[in-house]
Amino acid sequence: MPDDIPVVINTLEDVLFMDRINDISFEIGGKLVVLIEHQSTVNPNIALRLLMYIARIYEKIIRGANLYSTKKIFIPRPEFFVLYNGAVSCPDTQTLKLSDMFKDIDDLGFEKADPVLELQVKVLNINEGRNEAIVKRCSLLAQYSAFVGKVRDFEKDGYDREESMKKAVVYCRNHDILKELLEKNAGEVLNMLMTEWNWDDAKQVWFEEGLEEGREQGLEEGIEQGLEKGREEREKEREKDRKYFLRLLDQGLSVDEIKQALSKLKPNPNNEHLK
Repeated sequence: MPDDIPVVINTLEDVLFMDRINDISFEIGGKLVVLIEHQSTVNPNIALRLLMYIARIYEKIIRGANLYSTKKIFIPRPEFFVLYNGAVSCPDTQTLKLSDMFKDIDDLGFEKADPVLELQVKVLNINEGRNEAIVKRCSLLAQYSAFVGKVRDFEKDGYDREESMKKAVVYCRNHDILKELLEKNAGEVLNMLMTEWNWDDAKQVWFEEGLEEGREQGLEEGIEQGLEKGREEREKEREKDRKYFLRLLDQGLSVDEIKQALSKLKPNPNNEHLK
């Protein structure tokens, strides 16, 4: 990209989700708008989130323009990226599509067709040793990946999260990795990373709690449904026995004769009401 092409940051400071804003968004030359999210987990809903973000960004870009005009409004082409540096194995690149979230409509009788709405997000694994061609084009990104890798190395050695980060800061400063940043802003970096990683831990806890609550609710619902079905089946059997009793009674049999006839049938706990 030529050096004289203007780049305008337009990150949405008011797009919140649990007090989180989208990571960064910028325009290049008024023709390209790029949204980048940094995550340590791959969120399968990211395409929908970014759809909401880009709609808000376009609102800012075309503010004051007349959408009902007969003159076409031109907007910057969007590009969406997620920079992934989580511990779970992930390919170097993968693409998440909005259309993968659409519900199946085969049972509605519609013919299959390409989705009329689509958004594609490219997920790039920036862990140390992954996507080296991309990482090498940005030395800060490569150094950040090395720093995160060193934090994980110390965690593997048995240190807790905070102590691992402190040791990684010392190591990286001594090995010229993010040296200038860490010398001037080590405290801020640690606070930022602890907040970010604690947020990821919290999301995982919420996810696991949600699964557990779902299992408990499903079990309760299953038990209740089973009991209800049992009640319905028992009522059907009782109704069948009553009809059989009345039919024998209509045939002129006495109550004793009916009981004798019923006793010859296969024992059924539901006949107790006839005794």
